[in-house]
Amino acid sequence: MKKTGIFIYGMLGGMCIAIGGAAFLSVDSKPLGALFFTVGLFMVCTFGFNLFTGKICYVFENGGAYALDCAIIWFGNLLGAWLTGAALRATRISPLAEKAAAMCQVKFDDGLWSVFILSVFCNILIFVAVDGYRNNPHELGKYLSLFFGVTVFIICGFEHCVANMFYISMAGMWRGRAVIFILVNTAGNAIGGVLIPLVRRSTAKKSAVVAVL
Repeated sequence: MKKTGIFIYGMLGGMCIAIGGAAFLSVDSKPLGALFFTVGLFMVCTFGFNLFTGKICYVFENGGAYALDCAIIWFGNLLGAWLTGAALRATRISPLAEKAAAMCQVKFDDGLWSVFILSVFCNILIFVAVDGYRNNPHELGKYLSLFFGVTVFIICGFEHCVANMFYISMAGMWRGRAVIFILVNTAGNAIGGVLIPLVRRSTAKKSAVVAVL
């Protein structure tokens, strides 16, 4: 796929996650909101859109060009999330912006090390969700991977950079602290996403060496 297509699919991926974020904001029950949020990743996986937090998990299995694609996807996700947030602020559900603002303020008041750790754990679960969807041989297992992976990270309060792009946009709170927060959030997601693949890759190499010996 050409870079323009990668960006557009990234924008659509960001919009899907934003829709999930809007669903989360629309209910008072956190567990129920977490369940409804999964529609975002469900749409991304079903339609083959691009999501940074999913794609970055496979960066070490691909070449340098793939890493560039991930960066393009990140900006596409950002634009999609921002456009969705800006659009919804102009509708009758704009009061959700107040809820988003309160949530964002809690995030901004948190320490950056805490944000980083919560971001790492978030993308460990995103990898479980995405890889389970890709590789689980059972149809039911594919969707259970998505729903449990996403629901658990939200209930735990882990940090997802694309979801946060939407919440910040919905709240209209893009400022210096928000940018720093998203960058730390992104770094944590990237590291969390590659942890299991790297361990699995290392284990496979050791097993291959033992087999040869």
